[in-house]
Amino acid sequence: MKMSEKFSIKKRIKSFSYAFDGLKVLLKEEHNARIHAVITLIIIILGLLFDISATEWMFICLAIGLVIVSETLNTAIENLSDLVSPTKNDFIKKAKDLGAFAVLFSALIAVIIGLFIFLPHIINLFIKV
Repeated sequence: MKMSEKFSIKKRIKSFSYAFDGLKVLLKEEHNARIHAVITLIIIILGLLFDISATEWMFICLAIGLVIVSETLNTAIENLSDLVSPTKNDFIKKAKDLGAFAVLFSALIAVIIGLFIFLPHIINLFIKV
């Protein structure tokens, strides 16, 4: 157990650098994370173009967050698994498969949320013409 140490603003600020290091690793090493990042930018642009409501933005932010958190945790599981067992291992395969499913499922939920939000706006583009 870690001994209790004195609170330090400098150390708290430094802890943000670790989080940004994680973001760099995620974007540098994970192809799917880069795809998620591009899709996120596209969704943000669409949200601005369609002037979606605050409630719609809330759901978009939750969906984006869900996917990014899932991808990040899956990457952490994969990295730790590769360290613990560099050779083929059925338990590691299960852990990796479960992590991959979490990403897939969160992405599917995000797509469904996106359809609920953007499909009416897209349909309105063609109806008003």
